[in-house]
Amino acid sequence: MAIWVTFKLASLTSGVLLVVGLPVAYWLTFSKWRWKFIVESVVALPLVLPPTVLGFYILVAIGPHSPVGRFYSGRGRASAPFTSKVCSSRRFSTVCPLRSSHSPQPLSKSIAG
Repeated sequence: MAIWVTFKLASLTSGVLLVVGLPVAYWLTFSKWRWKFIVESVVALPLVLPPTVLGFYILVAIGPHSPVGRFYSGRGRASAPFTSKVCSSRRFSTVCPLRSSHSPQPLSKSIAG
């Protein structure tokens, strides 16, 4: 089951990137637009910034005080990204695995296995 989900996600991601990425790459290659460097900077962001930083920026962009968040909450919907339960679960799920996987081990346990 997990391999099938991984295959479907990889296929969907590749398809979206082909449909969106190829026209953008063509345009960036042959465009003479004066402000092209702005689009180049946005396209290069995933290569420069770690995923957690980009995730934080997306959360801020759709948060309750942003134009997108105000539009979304103006339609009678709650702003989900910054509810206390969601923030707590995100913090717990990112911090705890790091603590458990990088916790110091006794030397004998490290040598034995």
